[in-house]
Amino acid sequence: MQTITKQLVLLALIFSMQLIHAQDTIPTIKNQKDIELLESEKITIQEEEKENLKKEVEAINKKLDEGKITKDEAENLKMDAAKKAALNIENRIAIADNTIELLKRNTDYKKINLSKYEGSILKFGNLITVGSNETKNKPRKYDRRTASDFVLAYGFNNAIIEGESLNNSPYKFGGSRFFEMGWAWKTRVFDNTNFMRLKYGVSLQINGLKPTDNQYFVQQGNQTILENFPYELKKAKLSVSNLVFPIHLEFGPSKKIEKDDYVRYSTDNKFKIGLGGYGGFNIGTRQKLKYEIDGERTKEKQKRGFNTTNLVYGVSGYIAFDDTALYVKYDLSPIFNDQAIKQNNISVGVRFDMD
Repeated sequence: MQTITKQLVLLALIFSMQLIHAQDTIPTIKNQKDIELLESEKITIQEEEKENLKKEVEAINKKLDEGKITKDEAENLKMDAAKKAALNIENRIAIADNTIELLKRNTDYKKINLSKYEGSILKFGNLITVGSNETKNKPRKYDRRTASDFVLAYGFNNAIIEGESLNNSPYKFGGSRFFEMGWAWKTRVFDNTNFMRLKYGVSLQINGLKPTDNQYFVQQGNQTILENFPYELKKAKLSVSNLVFPIHLEFGPSKKIEKDDYVRYSTDNKFKIGLGGYGGFNIGTRQKLKYEIDGERTKEKQKRGFNTTNLVYGVSGYIAFDDTALYVKYDLSPIFNDQAIKQNNISVGVRFDMD
């Protein structure tokens, strides 16, 4: 799909050039100005898509609060919205990049004139706009040391149990998963190099555990244990929701972009390593059970403490290329309070930092 889009853009641009060439009365302009406007527009594109995504997430949360959708449905909708935003950014920037490359290859072509479009270059369904009055009049900050990212992560979840190997875990490896969504800020540490960044923010983490062997969680006083369920379970899942405040030191190369009126550091298409941790608190625990009794399907949701830890903290890290990372996090705080056998949550998955 992306290849087809690029080809259509190039064909449209070439066709436009031919029409312009046929009109001898069109004045000459400096292509460099249009290139700079397009470079500026790439930053605007990312900000617009992040704002649109934020609004979609708020709308989904409102439906969840009103009981119109379930929590699982909300999570799926949020992941779909994040994927759509990421693809929108990729496709829109690709259009701008293709236009820039065309202008660079034709710097001596005296008939190219993009100003006739009144500040817009090939507005395929309003995908990109260039040189609007708002962009022209808005002063650009020369050096922006702090930028923000939308963070989305998901993958496999399990527990490290004291005295047991991970192979003997009572929780399903494929069925136990985690989901994380949040907002992060990234600040350059040094004045004249972007090799080290401080990344910090706020995230909602949901850690899920699915017991094996038809078991479910039972709270007995100050102990939470696994017991056999009296019927055949279709699903048993414990979800622990935490609001946390992650902080990482991020290392990696970046590209310095210097212009007359601004300087930026870009980590697009670069490797990154982040090391740090998080701390926060538990905002909810629930167990979902699905089973059949005499052929009748039954769903049961149990919202209670299950002796889960109120204050959570842990270590985390990621290895990334561009916006996609391999992500690992480990809770140093136990899953359950005052347990005879200590259990600590561990998660491995993918992470998307969409700046």
